[in-house]
Amino acid sequence: MNYGSDNKEVLKIQKSNILRIGIVCVLLTVALIVWKLNLTDYLALDVIRAQQQNLKSYYSEHALLVLGGFFLIYIFITALSLPGAAVMTLLAGAMFGFWQGLFTVSFASSIGATLAFLMARFLLKDWIQGKYSRQLFAINQGFEKEGGFYLFALRLIPAFPFFLINILAGLMPIKTRNFYVISQLGMLPGTAVYVYAGTELAKVQSLSDIASPSLLGAFVLLGLFPILSKKIIEILRKKREA
Repeated sequence: MNYGSDNKEVLKIQKSNILRIGIVCVLLTVALIVWKLNLTDYLALDVIRAQQQNLKSYYSEHALLVLGGFFLIYIFITALSLPGAAVMTLLAGAMFGFWQGLFTVSFASSIGATLAFLMARFLLKDWIQGKYSRQLFAINQGFEKEGGFYLFALRLIPAFPFFLINILAGLMPIKTRNFYVISQLGMLPGTAVYVYAGTELAKVQSLSDIASPSLLGAFVLLGLFPILSKKIIEILRKKREA
């Protein structure tokens, strides 16, 4: 019997469990600090609108510092699934203008989402897949075949919770590289809408002014388009083969 290999495997599992506990403790500590200090209040739309001119003035004097700080804060918020990403996207448009704001938010949100995806995968995937392997067998197979299309469709719909997509995708059989690329492409239209709205921040009274029912309906249709296209292509291919 190879006791050396068994011991190494046990040690590996123990280290992974310790790391998981450490990450959970850090996440809980951060959540407690944010809650105790009411840090999310600083990302309220009214507060951002009131401080818009001061922030723009500070940005004009310290452009790289503000841009770098904004980028890291956005990643931090999205990676830990904290509230405030939508308002931060508006702020990017107000401070940096459309193109620079779109570029900054697109990469920051995609990196943050990927970090959240990796944390969910490391903390939960083995346990969920092991406990519900039978129930998830068909879902896993479907996701391996068409997961990219479904992820892309969900990313195109801003109404679907951003953080929930990151967590659920982390439990599914999808490569990290594919998750990042699909997320960045899929979130781009919604990001562009919010960044553009941010360039006219004074006119935005609430987030519902941006995410109107007609706009959300358009994004739903846009999200369904890649799936419907794939189904139509499959039907045409089958008819041609027949």
